[in-house]
Amino acid sequence: MKLLLAGETFAAMTSVAAGGDVLTSAAWVNGATAFNAALATEDIAVTQIGGERCSAEFPYDLDALAQYQAVVISDVGALTLLVTPDARAGRVGVNRLEVLKAYVEGGGGLMLAGGYMGFQGMFGTARFHDTPVEDVLPVRCLPVSDGMEVPQGLQTSILESTHPIFAGVEGPLPLILGMNKLDFRPDGSSRLLATCHHRGTDWPLLAVRNHGRGRTVAWATDIGPHWLSQDFLGSPLYGKLMVNMVRWLAGIQ
Repeated sequence: MKLLLAGETFAAMTSVAAGGDVLTSAAWVNGATAFNAALATEDIAVTQIGGERCSAEFPYDLDALAQYQAVVISDVGALTLLVTPDARAGRVGVNRLEVLKAYVEGGGGLMLAGGYMGFQGMFGTARFHDTPVEDVLPVRCLPVSDGMEVPQGLQTSILESTHPIFAGVEGPLPLILGMNKLDFRPDGSSRLLATCHHRGTDWPLLAVRNHGRGRTVAWATDIGPHWLSQDFLGSPLYGKLMVNMVRWLAGIQ
Protein backbone atom coordinates (compact mmCIF):
# COMPACT_ATOMS: atom_id res chain seq x y z
CA MET A 1 0.00 0.00 0.00
CA LYS A 2 0.97 3.64 -0.40
CA LEU A 3 0.94 6.22 2.39
CA LEU A 4 1.49 9.97 2.34
CA LEU A 5 3.28 11.46 5.36
CA ALA A 6 3.14 15.24 5.73
CA GLY A 7 5.55 16.92 8.15
CA GLU A 8 8.13 15.62 10.64
CA THR A 9 11.09 17.60 9.29
CA PHE A 10 12.74 20.42 11.17
CA ALA A 11 15.42 23.00 10.47
CA ALA A 12 17.31 23.97 13.61
CA MET A 13 19.62 26.98 13.87
CA THR A 14 22.15 27.28 16.69
CA SER A 15 24.08 30.41 17.64
CA VAL A 16 27.20 30.18 19.80
CA ALA A 17 28.76 33.27 21.34
CA ALA A 18 32.55 33.01 21.70
CA GLY A 19 33.74 36.25 23.20
CA GLY A 20 32.63 38.99 20.87
CA ASP A 21 32.00 36.61 17.97
CA VAL A 22 28.80 34.74 17.23
CA LEU A 23 28.91 31.55 15.18
CA THR A 24 25.68 30.22 13.66
CA SER A 25 25.09 26.73 12.35
CA ALA A 26 22.05 25.02 10.87
CA ALA A 27 20.88 21.41 10.84
CA TRP A 28 18.00 19.58 9.17
CA VAL A 29 16.29 16.77 11.10
CA ASN A 30 13.78 14.13 10.02
CA GLY A 31 11.79 12.96 13.04
CA ALA A 32 10.11 10.15 11.09
CA THR A 33 13.09 7.91 10.39
CA ALA A 34 11.93 5.18 12.81
CA PHE A 35 8.34 5.46 11.53
CA ASN A 36 9.40 5.17 7.90
CA ALA A 37 11.69 2.24 8.64
CA ALA A 38 8.96 0.37 10.53
CA LEU A 39 6.52 0.73 7.65
CA ALA A 40 9.12 -0.25 5.06
CA THR A 41 9.53 -3.65 6.72
CA GLU A 42 5.85 -4.34 5.91
CA ASP A 43 6.06 -3.16 2.29
CA ILE A 44 4.21 0.08 3.00
CA ALA A 45 5.58 2.70 0.60
CA VAL A 46 5.85 6.08 2.31
CA THR A 47 5.99 9.34 0.39
CA GLN A 48 7.10 12.03 2.83
CA ILE A 49 6.56 15.73 2.18
CA GLY A 50 8.60 17.57 4.78
CA GLY A 51 7.05 20.44 6.69
CA GLU A 52 9.09 23.02 4.78
CA ARG A 53 7.65 21.70 1.50
CA CYS A 54 4.02 21.17 2.51
CA SER A 55 2.81 24.66 1.64
CA ALA A 56 3.76 24.22 -2.01
CA GLU A 57 3.74 20.45 -2.51
CA PHE A 58 0.94 18.92 -0.42
CA PRO A 59 -1.81 17.66 -2.80
CA TYR A 60 -4.40 20.20 -3.86
CA ASP A 61 -7.20 17.88 -5.00
CA LEU A 62 -8.79 14.47 -4.55
CA ASP A 63 -7.20 13.08 -7.71
CA ALA A 64 -3.74 13.69 -6.27
CA LEU A 65 -4.69 12.09 -2.95
CA ALA A 66 -6.41 9.10 -4.56
CA GLN A 67 -3.10 7.27 -5.13
CA TYR A 68 -2.69 6.95 -1.34
CA GLN A 69 -4.69 4.60 0.87
CA ALA A 70 -3.87 6.71 3.93
CA VAL A 71 -2.49 10.12 4.90
CA VAL A 72 -0.61 10.92 8.11
CA ILE A 73 -0.19 14.53 9.23
CA SER A 74 2.49 14.87 11.90
CA ASP A 75 4.02 18.02 13.40
CA VAL A 76 2.91 20.38 10.67
CA GLY A 77 0.27 22.99 11.45
CA ALA A 78 -3.00 23.84 9.76
CA LEU A 79 -1.72 27.19 8.50
CA THR A 80 1.03 25.51 6.52
CA LEU A 81 -1.62 23.60 4.58
CA LEU A 82 -4.03 26.54 4.35
CA VAL A 83 -1.59 29.22 3.20
CA THR A 84 -0.67 28.01 -0.27
CA PRO A 85 1.61 30.05 -2.55
CA ASP A 86 -1.56 31.35 -4.25
CA ALA A 87 -3.06 32.41 -0.93
CA ARG A 88 0.17 34.10 0.10
CA ALA A 89 0.08 36.07 -3.15
CA GLY A 90 -3.52 37.14 -2.49
CA ARG A 91 -5.17 34.83 -5.03
CA VAL A 92 -8.31 32.76 -4.33
CA GLY A 93 -7.51 29.04 -4.22
CA VAL A 94 -8.25 25.68 -2.65
CA ASN A 95 -8.74 24.87 1.04
CA ARG A 96 -6.71 21.68 1.45
CA LEU A 97 -8.29 20.93 4.82
CA GLU A 98 -11.63 20.69 3.01
CA VAL A 99 -9.97 18.40 0.47
CA LEU A 100 -8.76 16.13 3.29
CA LYS A 101 -12.27 16.00 4.75
CA ALA A 102 -13.68 14.99 1.37
CA TYR A 103 -10.88 12.42 1.00
CA VAL A 104 -11.97 10.71 4.23
CA GLU A 105 -15.65 10.88 3.40
CA GLY A 106 -14.89 9.26 0.06
CA GLY A 107 -13.07 6.32 1.64
CA GLY A 108 -9.56 7.51 2.53
CA GLY A 109 -7.76 7.09 5.83
CA LEU A 110 -6.43 10.07 7.79
CA MET A 111 -4.28 10.07 10.91
CA LEU A 112 -3.41 13.21 12.87
CA ALA A 113 -0.43 12.66 15.16
CA GLY A 114 0.59 14.71 18.18
CA GLY A 115 3.53 16.92 18.89
CA TYR A 116 4.32 20.60 19.34
CA MET A 117 2.60 21.23 15.99
CA GLY A 118 -0.13 18.60 16.36
CA PHE A 119 -3.83 19.20 17.04
CA GLN A 120 -4.01 22.70 18.59
CA GLY A 121 -0.36 22.50 19.46
CA MET A 122 2.07 23.74 22.05
CA PHE A 123 1.36 27.48 22.48
CA GLY A 124 -1.77 26.98 20.32
CA THR A 125 0.20 27.30 17.09
CA ALA A 126 -0.96 24.19 15.15
CA ARG A 127 -4.57 25.46 14.98
CA PHE A 128 -6.57 22.40 13.90
CA HIS A 129 -9.41 23.47 16.20
CA ASP A 130 -12.55 24.43 14.27
CA THR A 131 -11.27 23.15 10.91
CA PRO A 132 -12.58 20.58 8.41
CA VAL A 133 -9.86 18.17 9.58
CA GLU A 134 -11.19 18.34 13.13
CA ASP A 135 -14.68 17.59 11.75
CA VAL A 136 -13.64 14.06 10.76
CA LEU A 137 -11.48 13.16 13.78
CA PRO A 138 -12.59 11.00 16.73
CA VAL A 139 -11.55 13.86 19.03
CA ARG A 140 -12.06 17.60 19.31
CA CYS A 141 -9.10 19.94 19.71
CA LEU A 142 -9.05 22.23 22.70
CA PRO A 143 -9.07 25.93 21.66
CA VAL A 144 -5.97 26.57 23.79
CA SER A 145 -2.36 25.48 24.04
CA ASP A 146 -2.79 21.72 24.42
CA GLY A 147 0.73 20.30 24.72
CA MET A 148 1.91 18.86 28.00
CA GLU A 149 5.42 17.81 28.89
CA VAL A 150 5.71 14.92 31.37
CA PRO A 151 9.43 14.07 31.63
CA GLN A 152 8.83 11.46 34.33
CA GLY A 153 6.75 9.54 31.82
CA LEU A 154 3.12 8.65 31.24
CA GLN A 155 1.84 5.10 31.39
CA THR A 156 -0.73 4.04 28.80
CA SER A 157 -3.98 2.34 29.74
CA ILE A 158 -5.28 0.20 26.86
CA LEU A 159 -9.08 0.17 26.91
CA GLU A 160 -9.80 -2.08 23.91
CA SER A 161 -7.02 -4.65 23.65
CA THR A 162 -9.02 -6.69 21.10
CA HIS A 163 -9.10 -3.88 18.52
CA PRO A 164 -7.09 -4.74 15.36
CA ILE A 165 -4.68 -1.88 16.08
CA PHE A 166 -3.46 -3.83 19.12
CA ALA A 167 -3.09 -7.16 17.30
CA GLY A 168 0.26 -8.60 18.36
CA VAL A 169 0.85 -5.75 20.81
CA GLU A 170 1.12 -7.57 24.12
CA GLY A 171 2.04 -6.15 27.48
CA PRO A 172 2.18 -2.53 28.62
CA LEU A 173 3.41 0.12 26.21
CA PRO A 174 6.66 1.89 27.17
CA LEU A 175 6.41 5.32 28.73
CA ILE A 176 5.68 8.43 26.68
CA LEU A 177 7.09 11.81 27.69
CA GLY A 178 4.28 14.12 26.60
CA MET A 179 1.08 14.43 24.60
CA ASN A 180 -1.65 16.78 23.39
CA LYS A 181 -4.75 17.25 25.54
CA LEU A 182 -7.84 16.28 23.55
CA ASP A 183 -11.60 15.92 23.99
CA PHE A 184 -12.94 12.51 22.91
CA ARG A 185 -15.98 12.66 20.62
CA PRO A 186 -18.57 10.28 22.18
CA ASP A 187 -20.87 10.23 19.16
CA GLY A 188 -21.17 6.51 18.54
CA SER A 189 -18.92 6.57 15.48
CA SER A 190 -15.73 6.95 17.55
CA ARG A 191 -13.91 4.51 19.81
CA LEU A 192 -11.45 5.39 22.55
CA LEU A 193 -8.73 2.75 22.54
CA ALA A 194 -6.13 4.09 24.99
CA THR A 195 -5.66 6.86 27.55
CA CYS A 196 -2.96 8.33 29.77
CA HIS A 197 -3.74 9.53 33.30
CA HIS A 198 -2.22 12.85 34.38
CA ARG A 199 -3.20 15.17 37.23
CA GLY A 200 -6.60 13.66 37.79
CA THR A 201 -7.67 13.32 34.15
CA ASP A 202 -7.64 10.39 31.71
CA TRP A 203 -6.54 12.00 28.44
CA PRO A 204 -7.25 10.30 25.08
CA LEU A 205 -4.05 8.86 23.63
CA LEU A 206 -5.46 6.76 20.80
CA ALA A 207 -8.94 7.06 19.30
CA VAL A 208 -10.43 5.89 16.00
CA ARG A 209 -13.49 6.78 13.96
CA ASN A 210 -15.45 5.59 10.96
CA HIS A 211 -16.56 8.70 9.08
CA GLY A 212 -18.37 8.56 5.78
CA ARG A 213 -16.70 5.77 3.83
CA GLY A 214 -13.32 6.41 5.43
CA ARG A 215 -11.50 6.08 8.73
CA THR A 216 -9.54 8.40 11.00
CA VAL A 217 -7.04 7.96 13.84
CA ALA A 218 -6.03 10.44 16.51
CA TRP A 219 -2.65 9.57 18.08
CA ALA A 220 -2.05 12.25 20.70
CA THR A 221 1.71 11.91 20.97
CA ASP A 222 4.69 11.88 18.60
CA ILE A 223 5.45 9.18 16.04
CA GLY A 224 9.12 9.75 16.93
CA PRO A 225 11.21 11.63 19.48
CA HIS A 226 10.95 13.45 21.73
CA TRP A 227 7.56 12.55 23.24
CA LEU A 228 8.14 8.91 22.34
CA SER A 229 10.85 7.76 24.71
CA GLN A 230 13.90 5.90 23.47
CA ASP A 231 12.51 2.84 25.25
CA PHE A 232 9.34 3.17 23.17
CA LEU A 233 11.18 3.67 19.89
CA GLY A 234 13.50 0.76 20.63
CA SER A 235 10.69 -1.63 21.51
CA PRO A 236 9.34 -4.14 18.95
CA LEU A 237 5.89 -2.90 19.99
CA TYR A 238 6.59 0.45 18.31
CA GLY A 239 6.80 -0.85 14.75
CA LYS A 240 3.88 -3.23 15.25
CA LEU A 241 1.66 -0.46 16.60
CA MET A 242 2.51 2.03 13.84
CA VAL A 243 1.97 -0.57 11.11
CA ASN A 244 -1.34 -1.65 12.65
CA MET A 245 -2.58 1.95 12.75
CA VAL A 246 -1.77 2.49 9.10
CA ARG A 247 -3.26 -0.82 8.01
CA TRP A 248 -6.45 -0.13 9.95
CA LEU A 249 -6.70 3.32 8.34
CA ALA A 250 -6.45 1.72 4.91
CA GLY A 251 -9.08 -0.89 5.76
CA ILE A 252 -6.61 -3.75 5.48
CA GLN A 253 -7.32 -5.00 9.02
